[in-house]
Amino acid sequence: METTNTKKGAEKGLADQIFLAQQRKRRAFSTNVGISWIALLLFLLYLFSGASFSVGGFQLKTIQLDGEFIRNNLSFVASGAGVTIFISGLSILLATTLALLAALGRLSTFPPIYALSTFYVSLIRGTPLYLQIFFFFLALPQLGIILPGLWAGVLALGLNYGAYESEVFRAALSSVGKGQREAALAIGMTPGQMMKRIVLPQALRFAIPPLGNDFISMLKDSSLVAATGFVHELMWRATRVGRATFHNLEALIMAALFYWVMTLVFSYFQSRMETNLAKGDR
Repeated sequence: METTNTKKGAEKGLADQIFLAQQRKRRAFSTNVGISWIALLLFLLYLFSGASFSVGGFQLKTIQLDGEFIRNNLSFVASGAGVTIFISGLSILLATTLALLAALGRLSTFPPIYALSTFYVSLIRGTPLYLQIFFFFLALPQLGIILPGLWAGVLALGLNYGAYESEVFRAALSSVGKGQREAALAIGMTPGQMMKRIVLPQALRFAIPPLGNDFISMLKDSSLVAATGFVHELMWRATRVGRATFHNLEALIMAALFYWVMTLVFSYFQSRMETNLAKGDR
């Protein structure tokens, strides 16, 4: 008995040592990544510092920015970030709804429904997003439907991303085993109940992480809505102030920084969400 307890204690001690070694390895990796990020950020700052230096007789200069212009117009450009997030949020809701409906349609055995969903996906994926934004902004008034630039952009973004996300939902729905569907029907569930209680909860768990990626992409693609000239989002504000004062580079860099910060913030939340969803697999 004593020998058994000694063996178990030795095994537990070895397991603890392995766990601590893995923790140290993860911490060392995270530290090295953080140091590398800081070094890259410092290099980026130096690249836009306006400094000059000589290498082998050649005079090299970094990019000179107008700091006063940036300070004076930072708040004006920043005020467009809320509009960008608003457009992206509405568009991703519309896209998710359309994607789910299109995915269900592509799995349907009813020919008109299947044809409608495949036609929608083919048409939208076969034309550029930029064209679609202008189509809804310029063509719909010919039918008596006049949409403001913001809503035309939301409609175009939602339809565009919905077509692409339909593949995500189709794959997620197909990932639910056929046996589970048959078992649900065998215990008396209707097809609607089976879809609501068995298929969709599992499919959404697989679909949510890719949807997070699409939302981050949509934050940047929403800048195309500025082309209509009537939506005062981040890119529109940066372009306007840059052209008016001939400081296009500084204005675009400000917009790029805001897009980058928003991407980092939403990437963090996406990572946390994926971690929480992954707990269900353990």
